[in-house]
Amino acid sequence: MRDDDTSGPARPGTPREPRRRRPLRALAAGIGVLALLGVLALGGYAFYLQRTVEGNIEREDLNAQDDATVTISPDRFGTTQPDDDPDAEGSVDLDGPVETDEEGTAPIVGEDGEAVDVGESEFQAQTPARPAEAGEAQNFLIIGSDSRDLSVERGRSDVIVLMHINDERDRVDLVHFPRDLFVPIAGTGGSSKINAAYAYGGAPLLVQTLQPLVDVPIDHVVVVNFQSFQAMTDSIGGVDVNVAEASPGFPAGVMHMDGATGLEFVRERYALSQGDISRGQRQQAFIQGIMTKALSRETLTNPARLARFVDAATTNLTVDADLQVGEMRDLGFQMRGVRGGDIHFETAPWSGIENHPVAGSIVVMAQDQMATLSEHLKNDTMEDYTDPVSPRSGFGG
Repeated sequence: MRDDDTSGPARPGTPREPRRRRPLRALAAGIGVLALLGVLALGGYAFYLQRTVEGNIEREDLNAQDDATVTISPDRFGTTQPDDDPDAEGSVDLDGPVETDEEGTAPIVGEDGEAVDVGESEFQAQTPARPAEAGEAQNFLIIGSDSRDLSVERGRSDVIVLMHINDERDRVDLVHFPRDLFVPIAGTGGSSKINAAYAYGGAPLLVQTLQPLVDVPIDHVVVVNFQSFQAMTDSIGGVDVNVAEASPGFPAGVMHMDGATGLEFVRERYALSQGDISRGQRQQAFIQGIMTKALSRETLTNPARLARFVDAATTNLTVDADLQVGEMRDLGFQMRGVRGGDIHFETAPWSGIENHPVAGSIVVMAQDQMATLSEHLKNDTMEDYTDPVSPRSGFGG
């Protein structure tokens, strides 16, 4: 981290004001893209890194904008109903709420409260207007998938993050959307857990589901899988993680983790006090550790370690067809002053966890606070955003 209070080098003609800093809170996913953006601008070494990235990344039609056709096609996992047995495997004791089967997709729920039979269908994508107040701020949707090969299966979206890069290119906000957040699913006429959008229509349907919530256009989409997550950790010699809530095998306190241990750490939820929300907090803590290590002088001044990290970060990285490496490089150059303290972490606002009779255990969205988040994203004023609504303990109302 830098020692001063000001941001990195400004683009020509852009005034620069001192920024207030907030404590670094971590959030799941995004490290692959942040590594890609942050290290491509390192002088003469950039050419080698760009060639590595070009050779590693895959491209797919992940985004859906400007009247593109979005196809709804339920995945091979099918749908499941909530488990009636609170002691069954896959459930968590929340004094009421129970989880749906981990291998299933939450059903779509209509306005009448009944499950909707969703078959093959298509609809035309719509894109929110880009407010003038946002300038050249950019929004990336980052998806953490358990698929080994997106061309064969889309897998499940265990991690959903909106990355907002501000107009001045000196601040990054990562907004984590809990996978069980209950929201309207675009094109279906019903609602479900937000990760069901990915299951029913891949990244394009998730884009169309997320955009109305935040009311800003999603410029690019990135999918990273858990093999990449593990490889990145090992490429920099493991990371130190603050374990705030103990669980079997993970005592409270600072713990050094390699990739395999970290993967186990971030996927746990049943032994944690707030279930899926607590898991998100664990993912945040792990990303805090990996970001601190990846952006440290120890890594950035070590060409061999840096090369291993970039290779690991991009080997299992899939981006939308319109995102070119040259654009990544240019964005990385504009963001060359960004360090760990310039990356900020939020969770999409929620008001409680409930047991839905059809969808199972859901995270209830705090709609008024979501509108507040939307305004700050639209106006590029995330430095002023606060969330006094989301419960900090327990399961809310």
